[in-house]
Parts: sequence; structure tokens; C-alpha cells
Amino acid sequence: MSLPPLVEPAADLTVDEVKRYSRHLIIPEIGMTGQKRLKNAKVLCVGAGGLGSPALLYLAAAGVGTLGVIDFDTVDESNLQRQVIHGQSDIGRPKAESARDSIAEINPYVNVVLYEEPLSTENAMEIFAQFDLIVDGTDNFATRYLVNDACVLLGKPYVWGSIFRFDGQASVFWAEYGPCYRCLYPDPPPPGMVPSCAEGGVLGVLCASIGSIQVNEAIKLITGVGDSLAGRLMIYDALEMNYRTVRVRKDPECVICGKNPTITKLIDYDAFCGVVSEDAQQAASGSTITATELKTMLDNGDNIFLVDVREPNEYEIVSIPGSVLIPKDQFLTGAALERLPQDQRIVLHCKSGARSAEALAVVKNAGFSDAVHVGGGVLAWVSQVDPSLPTY
Repeated sequence: MSLPPLVEPAADLTVDEVKRYSRHLIIPEIGMTGQKRLKNAKVLCVGAGGLGSPALLYLAAAGVGTLGVIDFDTVDESNLQRQVIHGQSDIGRPKAESARDSIAEINPYVNVVLYEEPLSTENAMEIFAQFDLIVDGTDNFATRYLVNDACVLLGKPYVWGSIFRFDGQASVFWAEYGPCYRCLYPDPPPPGMVPSCAEGGVLGVLCASIGSIQVNEAIKLITGVGDSLAGRLMIYDALEMNYRTVRVRKDPECVICGKNPTITKLIDYDAFCGVVSEDAQQAASGSTITATELKTMLDNGDNIFLVDVREPNEYEIVSIPGSVLIPKDQFLTGAALERLPQDQRIVLHCKSGARSAEALAVVKNAGFSDAVHVGGGVLAWVSQVDPSLPTY
């Protein structure tokens, strides 16, 4: 879909800017006018992680005049495999500040605006209103729906991307000209159904593939050149090295951009997406122990059966001594129940506590009333009990 230019051109380019952007200026479709539009553009990147890293670097290099960065996280060593805007010396620093410094090295003519806070229903509308275009680099469903709804309510376009293991997706959502994210995904998946990148992993270079596509779409929107991905979903399979697109149509019954919208303001997105299911929340209530409490149980020789519900490749990285690996899927199918002893107390754990809470609900429903799970999982064990172990 060919769309009109999103931004009016700036008054001029300096001599230094002409030198810097000369390879853009000699492209007929971009030229002086297109580069002036980029200079005048204000783009917000939600997240300075896997997708945000290449997106911010190339938006800056392209000459986008104002870049907003919203990220409240700090740089962890596990980020460096894919989050190329950060380096070894940035470990422990706020991601937003690290990103700002990298952008300054790429292009000192870019104005960077930082928001070192979580994106929420309280601040999304105010922040988004200050920008022409949003680039979504988030990795959870609650924030994706929040970004979508705020953009629809404000009439803003946004470029969306998603990555997992070897698979990536990208599209442009702009309710004025086509579908929104809810037209494609009306409802979030059930809690625990889709693992996060932290649970399932992601090929580092996939971030560059999808992030660069997002920037390509952003440049096209700003300058008004080419055919946008609006109304199309691009799907990339890095293992098969295959790109394909699927047509996405506007849903006339969409709850926010349809003919009769029922969502007219931002909602509680954590409740809408359900970080964990109600069954898991109920099961974990009063049946959650700390990592240090587990350590005491093990030291005292308590009669417990410690179960790790993560995946085998995670178990190979790090495990709590004495734990038995039974992946969560085996609990959901019921296959794990026959492996649980009747004469021992069941203690479950995962990486951070979400998956073990889901498994705990199954175990309690099967009659193991005294079963518990470890809040914080392996990460809590490493931080509170044995810091010599690796994290991931």
C-alpha cells in the first residue's frame, strides 16, 4: 500500500549533513526532500533490546532528527548476544542511556529523548503524542496491545516486529489506512502458551533481520516512498531462508478500530493478557516458597521431590542440585503425573516462577495438596543461594 509522506520536510540540510547523507541524496526516491523529511521526523522506539538495538542504530544513521527511547531495564551480559547497541562496558547501565551514547557515536546530529520508565496506561498517550511514528520493539503481549491501542486512539502509525528462535514477523499498523494489531490478533494467547525469548531463545542475528525491516518501513512511511507493509504481514523463516507475506484485512468488528469500537480508552493490559492463568495464581497463593527456604529443606534432608519444569536445553545450562527434569508440557498433557511419588512433597521450579505456577495448578488439581513451587525459580536460586552458577 502506497501511503502519503508522514512528515513535512525540514527547512534545509547543513553542508555537513549533505556530506553525511550523500548516498541517500543520490537516490531519486529519497533525494533532498526525503532526507529533509527524515531530519524533521520524530520516531519513538519502544524498547532498546533485541529489535530496538538495530532499529535505533539504523534510524540514527539514516538521519531521523529526533529519536525517543523508552526502556527501564539495565544491560545484562545475556543481552549482548543480540542487543548490538550495547557493549561489554555497558553491563549494569540503564539500556536507555547506553543506547543514547551509541546513537551519539553513530550520528551526533540526532536529538535523543529518553524515557527511563515502564510504558504504562498512565504515560503511553502523553509520550506517544510527541512523536510521528512508533517502532515497537517489545517482547510481551501486554505491551504490544498497549502500543497498538495507544496508536489507534492517537491516530499514529507504528511498525511492529516479533522474533522467536529462528522465526520473525513484521508489519505496519495504521488504523487510518488499514488494519491494527487487534485485527490480526484479536486476543492474546493463553498464559504460558507462547514462551518468551528469555524462555525459548532467539537467534541473535534474527534481531538484525527484523529490526532492519522495521527501519526500512519507517523510512518509507516518513518519506512516502514505496509500498508499505500496511495490510500485509511479512513472515521470515531464518532456517529455511524464506520470506513470505500474508494479506491482513481490517476487521470491521475490531473492538478498537472497527465500525463500533468498544475500547475507547486504554485498559488494564496485564489483566487482559494474563501473565499467568487464574488457576496458576490460585495454586501459587499460599504455596510459594523462596529459594532460601528450598535450600533449608535440602540441607535438612526433608522428604521432597524437586522437579524442574524447564526445557532440556535450559537444564543443561544450569540446574538446582537434586532436581529432576520434567518439562511443563508433560504436566499440561498429564503425562508427568505418573512420575510423581505419592510419599514425597512435590516442589516445582522453573526459570522465574511463571511456568512452575502453571504446573503447580495441574499438580494440585491431581490431589497433591501440599505441593509448592519456588518463587523466582533458578534465577532466585543463583542470586540468593549460589551466585557461582550461571544465569541466562
